[in-house]
Amino acid sequence: MKIALQYCHITVNDVDESLGFYRDALGLELRNDVASGDFRWVTLGSATQPDLEIVLSEPHAGRSRADGDALQELLVKGMLPMTVFSTDDLDATFERVRASGAEVLQEPIDQPWGPRDSAFRDPSGNMVRIQQAKG
Repeated sequence: MKIALQYCHITVNDVDESLGFYRDALGLELRNDVASGDFRWVTLGSATQPDLEIVLSEPHAGRSRADGDALQELLVKGMLPMTVFSTDDLDATFERVRASGAEVLQEPIDQPWGPRDSAFRDPSGNMVRIQQAKG
């Protein structure tokens, strides 16, 4: 039996604004842009993981008003789970993301548990970590 992760959702305030971070700064490729009523879902991915897509959507997309409001409140507080990306060149990736104007939370450092990593906030306040394996 084979099992693999196919989609990972990231809740954002504004899909278009978030594309500037995930597509332009991180270098992910746009795969789908699907409208549904007043909302849309955008999927992005990496050529190195062709079967995995990141889905960007707003808090109220596909949810009840109450659930969307609760998710929006967590997003505003910066309390949604972080996303961690890996790269083979952390310093170059860090500089490209910093040059995009993203909020830097942590410059690249060697972590005691192994990887060298850095951290940013996306335009919606989600924490995004980028790491490179030692070696």
